[in-house]
Amino acid sequence: MPSPGPGDSQVKRVSATDVDERLAALNANAAAITAIASAVEGTLGPKGLNSMLVDRFGDVTITNDGSTILEKIDVNHPAAQLLINTARAQAEQVGDGTTTATILAAALVAEGVKQVQRGVPVTKVIEGIEFGVERALEALETAARGVALDDPLLARAALVAGRHQEDLAYLALEAAKRIPLAKLTDDPAFRLGKRIVAREGAENEVVAGVILEKQRLNQQMPLVVAPARILLLDDALEPESVDQEALGTEAGFQRYLQLQSEFQECLKKLNYLGVNCIMAARAISEHAEELLLDHDILAVRRVSRRDLAEVARHTGARLLKRTALRRPPAELERSLGGAERVEEDERLGLLRVTGGKGETTATMIVGAATRAVRDERRRIAEDAASAVQAALQGGLLPGGGAAEIAAFHSLAAQRAAAAGMTAYGVDCVLEALKRPLAQIVANAGLNPLEKVEEVIARSGVGGSWAVDCDTGQVADMFALGVVDAAPVKLHALHAAGEIACAILRINTIIRKKDEQVQPETEAGHDL
Repeated sequence: MPSPGPGDSQVKRVSATDVDERLAALNANAAAITAIASAVEGTLGPKGLNSMLVDRFGDVTITNDGSTILEKIDVNHPAAQLLINTARAQAEQVGDGTTTATILAAALVAEGVKQVQRGVPVTKVIEGIEFGVERALEALETAARGVALDDPLLARAALVAGRHQEDLAYLALEAAKRIPLAKLTDDPAFRLGKRIVAREGAENEVVAGVILEKQRLNQQMPLVVAPARILLLDDALEPESVDQEALGTEAGFQRYLQLQSEFQECLKKLNYLGVNCIMAARAISEHAEELLLDHDILAVRRVSRRDLAEVARHTGARLLKRTALRRPPAELERSLGGAERVEEDERLGLLRVTGGKGETTATMIVGAATRAVRDERRRIAEDAASAVQAALQGGLLPGGGAAEIAAFHSLAAQRAAAAGMTAYGVDCVLEALKRPLAQIVANAGLNPLEKVEEVIARSGVGGSWAVDCDTGQVADMFALGVVDAAPVKLHALHAAGEIACAILRINTIIRKKDEQVQPETEAGHDL
């Protein structure tokens, strides 16, 4: 055996401790991601259970909606915050699939850490994950089936996303049928899942119009105006103000009187034009309120800009500033909207705008017995409606984890195309694609190892096989009517791949210094 050289005493030996220190950030981040996933994984599938969220005041929320759990969970770890932000983006983009995205991301990170601990370079793992996710997405896109409004599978998609609440799934379908198909599929700003109002004591209903969670400014105003001639103000309905200091001068006081007179003339002009409904984004002055009462005009104040925009599209009105009230009557008239009826529902505290002259739309009213049940039913209805819209946009895939298993087979056939150690990153994606099915099976009280292997042995590329959680047998999900909207699956896998790669790229966690600058420094003084 050669004797040590003279320089060998200067060589630093690499120990397991050194490796652990270099992987400290990665292990800490992976642990945080796993903890977040464990908070929602028990809700997945038809046998998933609820979570109880309790705040510091003792207020309780009971839900199995992954998006709600992640939104309300108390988290401080930065990696966990990244995952929650990704899940929030999933909910905003497609309205569902946050639990699946979270579980996939956690599985990708966990498998990635295992490969790094084996000695695979992080960059190779990331390259493999990116390669695998891209190929899996291609397989899912190829497998997606188009669907029409009258297709029974669309109803099944609503039922699955709506956690088998038949009344809410039916409500989502009815609402979709009352809205132009082009608006559902081609308008990126329109979200059917946002067209929901939930109320205690209400009956489930689809209203052919816009529902505002608002009431009349004054109870002596008319309860109903029909037909309605509507003015929408993205402003306050009050005279322009005069500065207090200027008001103390003669010129300022004269200006005040002039503005008051102009405002009265504007209100008289509205009465002349037949306006009988006014909605304002801000306040309505007491003087204006009196005049509106005198002319039987229904007024609503502090309406959100989002709601004003919805009413504008439905009634054909234009949003105006109060200075626009000075325009000639003929010009102002072109900015007014029309509807068959504007009515306040006093029992529910809602304002209905129906039969608008603009775009056709619909709003769902979801009823419940209590506040806690109301909120959960609203979330379920949102998921069902979002699934309906997403399915119309991008088609359907088999649910129950079957789509991921089919993508698993497709990716496994392409693993050899990954160069060198990149293949280990592909293995991470292959393992992650098993995870949704494994979790669904585990939540049903079955053995996930046994059932996942049974499904893999039975299915193939483009297959739709998974486990019937009622019988425990391998079954065709399309035949059972267990389907999911393809955009939900695609976005979940894409988002999971992005966040997993972002987490794995983090080499060091460093606390930033306080960036607040002292006043002396800001003023240019020496410290």
